[in-house]
Formats: sequence, C-alpha cells, structure tokens
Amino acid sequence: MLELKPFFDIEDDVVPWLLKCRLTPSDENDLSTRPSRNELQIVHVEMNGHVLYTWKGTKGTTCIAAYDPHNKQNKLLYVFDKEVPLISCSVNMERTLLAVSFLQCTRSGVPFETFRPVSRCLTLLLEIHPVNNTKVLKAVDSHVRVQFVYPTSDAKLYPENHLLVISEDGCIEHILIRVTIEEGYRVTIQNPDRLHKDIVAEDILWAQWDTQGQRLFYIVEKENNALLTCIQFYPDRNYEKLLSFPLGFSLTVTKLRLINFGYNSFQQEESSLELLNLQVFTNPTGTMSVCYSHPMQNKQEFTYSVILLHYGWRRTFIVSLEESDQYVISEPTFINIGYYVAVYMPGYFLHLINIQHPNLVCHSLFLSGKDAKVSPWNLQHPILSLTDSLLDCQFGKIYQAHLDLKLFLSFMHDNKLDCHQLAAMHCAVFYLQNNSETEAQIIHWMCGLPVTGSIDLIQEFICGTLYRKAISETPLVAKLLPYSSSINWNGEIPGVSHSTETIPVSVFRNTIQTLKGFWAELNRNVEFVKNLECFHYPWHNNSSRLIKAQLCSEMKVDERAKQHFRNIFENAKTILSKVDTCSSEQKAVSFFQEEDRHQMVLIGLMVERLKEHLMKYLHYIGKKKIDLIVNNYAVTLLECIWQIIDKIWNKYSLNTHILCLSNREKINSAEFVVFHMMTRVLEAAEGLFLPLPPGYHTVHITIAARCLPLHTLLHYIDIGVLHPTERFVTKLLEEVDNSATNERFKFSIATRIPETIGQKICHLWDHPVSLSCIARNHVKTLLSELRTYEKSSAFSLNEQTPFESEFLPLTCLTRVLTEVEDQALSHLEESENVDAKFVEEVALKQTLTFLGLENK
Repeated sequence: MLELKPFFDIEDDVVPWLLKCRLTPSDENDLSTRPSRNELQIVHVEMNGHVLYTWKGTKGTTCIAAYDPHNKQNKLLYVFDKEVPLISCSVNMERTLLAVSFLQCTRSGVPFETFRPVSRCLTLLLEIHPVNNTKVLKAVDSHVRVQFVYPTSDAKLYPENHLLVISEDGCIEHILIRVTIEEGYRVTIQNPDRLHKDIVAEDILWAQWDTQGQRLFYIVEKENNALLTCIQFYPDRNYEKLLSFPLGFSLTVTKLRLINFGYNSFQQEESSLELLNLQVFTNPTGTMSVCYSHPMQNKQEFTYSVILLHYGWRRTFIVSLEESDQYVISEPTFINIGYYVAVYMPGYFLHLINIQHPNLVCHSLFLSGKDAKVSPWNLQHPILSLTDSLLDCQFGKIYQAHLDLKLFLSFMHDNKLDCHQLAAMHCAVFYLQNNSETEAQIIHWMCGLPVTGSIDLIQEFICGTLYRKAISETPLVAKLLPYSSSINWNGEIPGVSHSTETIPVSVFRNTIQTLKGFWAELNRNVEFVKNLECFHYPWHNNSSRLIKAQLCSEMKVDERAKQHFRNIFENAKTILSKVDTCSSEQKAVSFFQEEDRHQMVLIGLMVERLKEHLMKYLHYIGKKKIDLIVNNYAVTLLECIWQIIDKIWNKYSLNTHILCLSNREKINSAEFVVFHMMTRVLEAAEGLFLPLPPGYHTVHITIAARCLPLHTLLHYIDIGVLHPTERFVTKLLEEVDNSATNERFKFSIATRIPETIGQKICHLWDHPVSLSCIARNHVKTLLSELRTYEKSSAFSLNEQTPFESEFLPLTCLTRVLTEVEDQALSHLEESENVDAKFVEEVALKQTLTFLGLENK
C-alpha cells in the first residue's frame, strides 16, 4: 500500500560525480579521493534534505562531502589524511564550519599517529571556508553526536552559529560560535579558546532532533514518570522551552536512543528492550504527534499509542498478531507521511493513522496480511525513520513514503468493509485526487457500490472535496468547515481495538501564543479543541435545519415585502454568476440553463449562514475575505456535483440528445443506471441540506420519464424524489403528442405539478384540464376587480335573458364577470381570448360536480 520513492541514491547521485571529477586540483595525480564504492556511507541528513556522506579514499584518506538535492550538486567539504572512523558530523548552513566526532582508534586497535589519543572519542570543530584552524570541543570515552542549528530561513547570514553536542552519558550541550570574515572571504572563529557553552539537559534517555523545525525533543525520568520536553532553537536569539508533558509511563530502558542525529555505523546494535521506541512528528499545519510502542507482553498481541497533543487525545491500539514462520516479530517503525502516521510491522500490519482528523477511527486505515505492504522494504538490513523520510543505511538510499495509487485504487475496488471504504474514500479525496483520471475512478467506484444504511460515500466525497479545496486556498478555515458527513461511527475494525483518553492541552508554555509559524498553528488547534462546537457541530448540521425551516416559511411570504428574501436571491445570483458555465460545451450534461427558485433559496441561505458562522470565529480577517471564502465554497459545491454527474454520463456515453421525450420507447439500460446514480447524488445532497445546480431536477425527471414505468414515475414524484419543473412540463407538453397513452401520461403529471407552474404553462395544452385552469385563472383575475365594479355599476336579476341559466347563483356570477370584462382588460385577456359563455359552462360543470349532481 505504501511505496518508498528514493530522492537520494549514492549509486546514482554521488558515484558518477566522484568518478569523473578530480577533487584535488592542486595535484591532478592524487587519487586519494577516488571512491571505493563499498566505503561510501551516509552519515547525516541536514535541513532541506542536504545529505552528508563519507568514504575512504584509495590512499587511506577519509573524505566528507555534501549533496544538495535541490540543485543536484555535490561538494567536497573536508579530507582527513588518515582513516577516521566517523561517528557523527554536521555542517552549518553557510558551509563554513564542520563539526565531527570520531573514534581515535582504528578497527584493529592501532592508535592514530596524528592525535596521540587520551580519550576514545574526539569531537572537533573545523574551519572549512577555506580549510584552516581546528578546535577540539570534546574528548571523552563515550560516543558523541553533533548537530548545527539552522535558521528557518536562509534569507540572510548570521554571525552566530549554534552547535549541539550530545554525549552517550545523557548530556546535551549548547555551544555558541561567533565567526568573522577576513580578507573578504576567509571565515574564522572568534576567540576559539573561549567559546560559550551551556548545558541544555542532563540524564536524558531519549532525544530527537526535528530537522525541519529546528526543535529538540528529549525525555528524562521525573518521579517515576517519563517527561517529554521540547526546546525551540533560533538563529538570532537564545533557545526556549515551550513544552513539558508527562507521558504517563515509567521508563524501563537503560540505553540512550537518539533520533535524527545521523547514522553511526560503529555503534553496536542494541536490543529493543534496552531502547525506547518513540518518535515525535510535527506538521506545518500545527499537529504534534507522539508515537511509541509498549513493551511486548506476549506474541499474540502488540500495543502502541499515539498522543495527539494538538487534539488533546491519547489513543492506544492493541493489534492481534497471527503466527508466522516467515516473519519475525520486531518493534514497529513509525513513518511520517504528512497527514498520516504509519505504524508498520513487516509481515503483520500497516496502520495509517489519521492525525489531521483523528476523531473517527474509521478515517484511519488498518491493513493486515497481503494488503500491509511497503515496497521496497528489505527485512535483512535496518531502515531508519527520520523526520520526514527513511534512511536505508546499507544501500545508501533515502526514501520518502507515498501511498501507491494503483494499489490503493485496487484496494478500494476489492474491499467491502464499511470501515475500509470510509477510510479509503477519506484518504482518496484528501490526498490522491490530483488529476481528473483519478477523480473519475473514485467517482465510478463510489457510485458502483451498493447502498447501505450506515455510510454514504457520495456525501463523503462532496464534503471532502469542498474541504480540501477550501483549506488549500485558506488554511484558517480548517477547523471551521465540515470535512466528513459522518458525525459518529461505532463500528469495529477487524484485527485492532482501541481506547481513547483525554489529556490536558495546558502543557504548552504561554509563550507559544506570541510565536509564528508552526507554534501559531498549534496554538490555534489547541484553542479550537477548547471550543468543542467547532469540532462536533459543523455548520451544515445546525444551519441546514434552519435553512429548511426558513425555506418553507419564507416561500409563502410576499417576497416584495421581504428585504431578507431579496438578499437571499442576490446571494444566489452572485454565486451562479461565478460558476464556470463556459466549459458546459465540454461536458456531457448541461446545468445552469434555467432558473430554479427552490435551489436559489437554498444557495442563498447556505451562503448567508456560512458567512455568519465564519464571521463568528474569523472576524479579524475582514468581511471581504470571508465573502470570498464563502463564495468560492458555494461555487465549488455546485461544480463538484456537476463534475460527479458529468463523469457518470461520460462513463455510459450519454449526452444531452437523450433528453428528448418524444421517443421514450428508444431507451437503453445505461439511462436506467444513470437515473439511479443521479437519484443517489440527489439524496446525498438533500441529506446534507445542500443545494443542487439549477437544472438538476429537470435532467433527473426527464431521464426518469424516459426509462421508468408510469406508476413508478408517479410514485417517485409523490414521495419527493422527482420534482416536476416548469421546463420539464413545458418539454412534456410541447414534445409529446396527444395519443391516448400520452394524454394519460400528461394528465398524471399535470395533476401533480405545483399551482404556480400550472398557471404558467396551462395555455400550452389543449385539454379540458388546462382549459379549466385557464378559466379559473380568468375568473380569479376578474373577481380581483370586483371592488371596482361594485362602485361603478349595478344590475337587476329580474331582467333575465333567454340565454341565461335558471340557476340564479350562476346567472349572478356570469353577469358580474361580463360587466367586469367589459370595463377593463386583464393581463390574461391580452394574451388569451376567453368568453363569458365558456366560463359559464365551466362554472356550471364544476358546480354540479361539487354538489354531486353530475350524473343526474
């Protein structure tokens, strides 16, 4: 499922350079720096992926060089004239100073003649621009690691350098090194004999260097509890402690473990029982996760925990292990892959834990057996997990872990479990949807799955797509918009159980509130945790109910008297004007070709409620910015639904030519499938109280009218699945002839359309039903003028003509209508020729029907 892609390979990136370059131009015949491939060794990875490596020259020299992955260039930093068993090295950002630590004995135990050792390990500070003075920093019997602190930005050069020295006895020292520039280019150390030193920490049992964030994490034991501390380093001022957190367990390890301080090929391999398997992963979005494995009690299960400091949770997982003769149970490897932390035990399981949205475990993906693959992963030699990469020490490769798109899509199609489908959809929408082809595969997969009552993958796709695009434009809304349609999930994941514990979020120092970058994002996440409404009550779950209630009430109110109602329509018109309808010619199905009042109200109300929601929390960014965010969100929603339908139509090779009602007999099975998929999309949108693109209901009911039996069609209309629109009814009356079957079809639809639509299109159909509608509308219009008539004229019922009915109420009504009709022309009379005799006949027939006398 995971794929390791190398971004550095000694064989490809270093060896060709060494073979073709003379690295000692002063003596072209000196081949001391020519490589011996077996001796090439990666020793450290600095900030921004810069790789330090070493090799033994053919004349017994030891060379140190650096590779810049951005410009693909190598640079020789320093050459020892003797064989040096290198333990650790680090170079400053300007590549003017090099710190190294090495053993002073050869592997055969013969002392070096150069240094006359009194201690086993020597730590040096070297001037390398150009090569000049050497300063001894430390001479001890234990191994020592070195690490330069890098500024977070290389926009300017700093006269100060900060160096960390970590010894095996658990002491971390900080050394301040000031430099000067002589003769315009020569960099030398100021007062090398009086360098300022201070102790950062003592008696540590675990430490990790965050390469990208320039942070130091370390653990000490205090009152039988492991205490995790974080120190932030700066290039222009002193470091400060920003985090102190009790992990909740006592330390049973006896040896110091160092993470991201380079690779020491001379250190003996320690037993996993003697070392603490723990790593901290940070993300620029403000997440901080502490992953650690528990001591193994038996071979049947394995326990590990992830502390989400940005979320205030500790989640502990217990995995059931199956017996295997092929694989040996070992401690898992923790891998940082952005929004996920992977826990990998080769041959047993791969757990992708969602650290960005951890509240539902179904958004994390647990794999076992053949699905739990990381390729290529060699079990025969160690692979070290770094801050955001993996180091293959034996083959000299550095990898970055990525989800394998082909394997992932194959897994999506083959798996039937709800938990796997939800996790796969969440991951696919957020992290794999990088092109239209992948998007089409995801849409076809989710629409091809059977409908279940527990999950709606179409809703997940819509919410995830909207969220991903919104936060890519404005990360500030990450905690304010819904990322999933699922609020609760109580299912089980086969092979793993979990428990969740709340931890205090007050472990951070108050100073993080004044910092920028990562710490500002982390502080924002912590503040949102305190306000649980932002997490557990997404805006669409609260406001949508208000949207629906307001829709039902305000549609019955005279819109001319409602300024609020007009504002809602203006919001909707603004959104519809921003939709990219220019590309409609390239799409299989066209929307936005008609006005849909119902959808416009939903669009306008959604925009209004979302603006209110964001203004509550992001008022400081200004109304214009919030308006832009909301407008883009609404436009993305409409285009997302349009895209889903377009992909479905393209899959089944449909186009707008099928939206013809005159040849309903010529249909194919594809239309039936597309109708059901459009029904699922409709139900998904209505389930979230989200609007649809105007024209959606017309296309939907048109396809239904072509492929469904009449009784099924009418049933779907009656239960609200299908919505007869004005454009559909107009097409029906204009395109379908008046055969007996079609007359019944038209009549069945006409009796189910809203009154407002019936009044507009009744003149298109020459049928008693439509004529009756015209007559009723005419009478209603005339009676609205009755007050004027009463003031201007009167008549006597004694003056009855031979042509008038003997039914006096009908005679009175006919005279009223005749008088009003003579006095003023209504709007309807201008377009329709309706006489009083026709109105009299219709009225008499309806009166007899009302009295039950039509059969007498």
